[in-house]
Amino acid sequence: MSGRPATTRGVSDPFGLACLCAAWFGVLVLAVLLVGVFIQAWPSLDGDFLTNHMSQRKPEKAGVLAGLWGSFWLICLTIACSVPVGVGAALYLEEYARPTKLTRLVQVNLANLAGVPSIVYGILGLSVFVHFFDLIPPQTVVAVPPSSLTRIPLPFSDSTLVLPQLRIPLPFGKSVLAGALTLSLLILPVIIVAAQEALRAVPGSIRQASFALGATKWQTVRGQVLPAATPGILTGVILAVSRAVGETAPLIMVGIPLFHRSTPGDIESLGDLARDPAALLEVPFDDFTVMPYLIYGWAKQAKPEFFSVAAAAIVVLLAVLLVLNSLAVVIRNRFQRHVNW
Repeated sequence: MSGRPATTRGVSDPFGLACLCAAWFGVLVLAVLLVGVFIQAWPSLDGDFLTNHMSQRKPEKAGVLAGLWGSFWLICLTIACSVPVGVGAALYLEEYARPTKLTRLVQVNLANLAGVPSIVYGILGLSVFVHFFDLIPPQTVVAVPPSSLTRIPLPFSDSTLVLPQLRIPLPFGKSVLAGALTLSLLILPVIIVAAQEALRAVPGSIRQASFALGATKWQTVRGQVLPAATPGILTGVILAVSRAVGETAPLIMVGIPLFHRSTPGDIESLGDLARDPAALLEVPFDDFTVMPYLIYGWAKQAKPEFFSVAAAAIVVLLAVLLVLNSLAVVIRNRFQRHVNW
């Protein structure tokens, strides 16, 4: 008798048809929801909506400028904090750590932490980054003297850049940095697990060939293993960052304000950043709000006109997500072209 499983076309076709119907049903529901959101958002979608600040009384003057820039700086800092740590931890666990009881315990905890509710991370961020467990008195400020970095000559210009005295609050309070560190804790397990799976997918023959040619462990990891695993690592980063962009519960626990009428560092356009580059140093320690929180605030308003404003903010948030994911996919595909195995 043949070793093939005893499945017939009559049994497999209904199952495939059921899967196809389930997939198309999900796509249809998503399309209906998107069309409904776009129809409701159309009256509020204009250029002023992207340049106005938050308003809780006049729907016609409400905008997402503060939330848009707050989400942008929050995601930038979250990526800067989580991706190097997550990829480094995955490299150590897969390439350097020995299979001991401790490493197995760490692996189990990583898998469990990926499923912890986000509000738990918000409580942790509130205790650690906002209050530092109340070990440090609030309003403590560490001032970094400018010393010799006060004036920096600008290239191709006779002017100089004056750097102000940098003031770092301890604890961080309700700042962009506190929110970014909280979201970094949220997505770190996802990044680590995805990076480990990508590293495991690299064939062992690549490592053995590199060692046979006299390469060291680090040279093998840096020149062979990591480039081959980069597409898989970027896939995990895309999924993790997409989750972080839409998170609201951890930031509510951190205590960020909803009705906030200023952007981090007072940077409202690229022109502001070009005129005052030193404002970039103030961004991590400034107050902020984010787009998902604005949507939540507008959706619970009593005036029905705010429903259109909330729908418009949803459309803008979807557009931002699509742009970020598209850029990440393009970068991943560029790395994937160079993988030949």
